[in-house]
Amino acid sequence: MKYLSEFRDPSLARSLLEQIARTVTRPWTIMEICGGQTHAIMRHGLDQLLPPEITLVHGPGCPVCVTPLETIDRALAIAARPEVIFTSFGDMLRVPGSSDDLFRVKSRGGDVRMVYSPLEAVKLARENPAHQVVFLAVGFETTAPGNAMAIKQAAAEGLANFSEITSHVLVPPAMEAILSSPQNRVQGFLAAGHVCAVMGTGQYVPIAEKHRVPIVPAGFEPVDILQAILQTVRMLESGEAGVVNAYGRVVRDAGNPAARAVMDEVFTVCDRKWRGIGTIPGSGLRIRDELAAFDAEKTFPVGDITTSESPDCISGLILQGLRKPHECPAFGASCTPLHPLGATMVSSEGACAAYFKYARRGTS
Repeated sequence: MKYLSEFRDPSLARSLLEQIARTVTRPWTIMEICGGQTHAIMRHGLDQLLPPEITLVHGPGCPVCVTPLETIDRALAIAARPEVIFTSFGDMLRVPGSSDDLFRVKSRGGDVRMVYSPLEAVKLARENPAHQVVFLAVGFETTAPGNAMAIKQAAAEGLANFSEITSHVLVPPAMEAILSSPQNRVQGFLAAGHVCAVMGTGQYVPIAEKHRVPIVPAGFEPVDILQAILQTVRMLESGEAGVVNAYGRVVRDAGNPAARAVMDEVFTVCDRKWRGIGTIPGSGLRIRDELAAFDAEKTFPVGDITTSESPDCISGLILQGLRKPHECPAFGASCTPLHPLGATMVSSEGACAAYFKYARRGTS
């Protein structure tokens, strides 16, 4: 396959590594936002191949990781109700709440079903008018258009038995929060290519200009990531701030206008709690008031459910690039993928899960 052979080409990767080594003259700390990029870096050993001057830290770009624990507990409470068919993508089924997960709810008789699209959940609502069908809608700007489309379709069909429990988060406010922190150590960003494919690159320009940092939209294959790192290092070395697109085969400056339009039609911006970090102003999407009938947290009495994180977990520091996973005393001991304590070990895309899977137990 030409795509894989081109973007996983070892000779091209070596050439990019050599160019990075020739370019870098001083230490730089670069954050990759996306959990998919983190896993690609770990899987291909890019973190160990880069010059020692470059430190990669791992951002809050894993949607499962940053879904608040209380949202999971509210979903579990809804899923346990006898009148509910609860639907979710597969990666959310094993995410633990305070004391349970969706698999356990299913084992006790809850009607919990994995779907591959939110429109499958709409179809289930159409076919099961005697049941309430709920879809767990989480993620970044990449999944929001599809989840918005499901609500739009249900509204068009008058399906009063369909709703979503929604926990969408937005990347730019998280980047702004990281850069504005007095503890910030990030000097440049690899932006998530799939988010930029939806939203475009313009939203990052004010952040780059305000904080005088390079922001480089990047893909997910080794060559994609190394090309983006090279571009970021070049900008850092020259003192250049701004946005340079290193994922041009997918990302356009305007993003996907149709996807953005349906998001705006169904959702509105709100403050959002991020698991492990806390509330970031203007960092989330909620269902618009005129579509409140499709908001499961208003349909079911779960709004009072609140929870707290394990005090032994430092995932908030990891998500902000202030610590590495192996610097947590619980890592690989009381916290493992089968028994996660916090956000970054919960999901297979999380930084702690990546370090555990690819045996990064020491410095990296």
